[in-house]
Amino acid sequence: MKLGLIIPHSCLLPSSSCFCLRFLPPVDNNLNLSFPGQRQVKLRVIPVICSKSKLLQSNLMEPGAEMVNKRNFYPPIEPYNTGNLKVSDIHTLYWEQSGKPDGHPVVFLHGGPGGGTAPSYRRVFDPEFYRIILFDQRGAGKSTPHACLEENTTWDLVNDIEKLREHLKIPEWQVFGGSWGSTLALAYSQTHPDKVTGLVLRGIFMLRKKEIDWFYEGGAAAIYPDAWEQFRNLIPENERGGFVDAYHKRLNSDDLETQYAAARAWTKWEMMTAYLRPNNENILKAEDDKFSLAFARIENHYFVNKGFFPSDSYLLDNVDKIRHIKTTIVQGRYDICCPMMSAWDLHKAWPEAELKIVDDAGHSANEAGITAELVVANEKMKALMG
Repeated sequence: MKLGLIIPHSCLLPSSSCFCLRFLPPVDNNLNLSFPGQRQVKLRVIPVICSKSKLLQSNLMEPGAEMVNKRNFYPPIEPYNTGNLKVSDIHTLYWEQSGKPDGHPVVFLHGGPGGGTAPSYRRVFDPEFYRIILFDQRGAGKSTPHACLEENTTWDLVNDIEKLREHLKIPEWQVFGGSWGSTLALAYSQTHPDKVTGLVLRGIFMLRKKEIDWFYEGGAAAIYPDAWEQFRNLIPENERGGFVDAYHKRLNSDDLETQYAAARAWTKWEMMTAYLRPNNENILKAEDDKFSLAFARIENHYFVNKGFFPSDSYLLDNVDKIRHIKTTIVQGRYDICCPMMSAWDLHKAWPEAELKIVDDAGHSANEAGITAELVVANEKMKALMG
């Protein structure tokens, strides 16, 4: 037997609260509950967070009951404006705007590098409050030329963000980035702190040697030995002393099929490890040669070049420049791609930033617990900005 009930605040909860409980058959650690005018019932009670839509559909919400902060994606929306911005003699960036044209601007920095944007990225922001700006970084997504490594560095991307801000005539904006997007968000905000109203960061990645070694040189193989074998087996045994370098050679081969094979293996390794529970749709992205080529080539290019940072701890060393900026860090405890040690290191250097650890999630922003905390973080930012 399973029942979902909303308990009126007059019975159990403080005024203006609403809570969802799941009642299951009795087991150890049972709780005795009695309701007014009814016999005592012996039940096990597990709190669960119910989305607003499910509560409304249940017809069990009392008139006047108030919901907790929104914790799920907003409905799908389409851009009201798109364009292409030429940022160098070589590169042109795709950009789009959605949400409220005169709302508070927020720029979304996608992962990879090389991952590109997707329509779902618009949905972590309230479209009635935010002016939502997405763009594809150099060589990624709809930006051209595709998978191009020339003039493609962290500092080129930092300059591109400023060029886009100026092009859209935005004085300052909130910055949102996950995975590589968190790297770029830190680099951009440390370079232009006066242009940033707030930061929401997910799956912290600071491109330090220990982070690259963990994921690409065998550390994460302890958790995913089956997936690692597929990544490892493309490389001959005599080249396995450095997988990033070995893949770099193949991803920059003169033979396109060699590039594609390496790109598929590189991308599949990351897609197989991105969720706490494997997501087949995500894994199938590796079979898209156009996507995987940009994703793998650009990622590998940045990793071989150590992120183009002057030192291994550059982003940590420059935290003082952004210490005053309101920031939320969302981190899956079981993130294999960007393990929690990085979020913890950043939080220790920057205790003013709020750290939200999601105990039942891996790396992906599409995992329910991470989605919830990202939406809540943006809702908190809304309240600060009025």
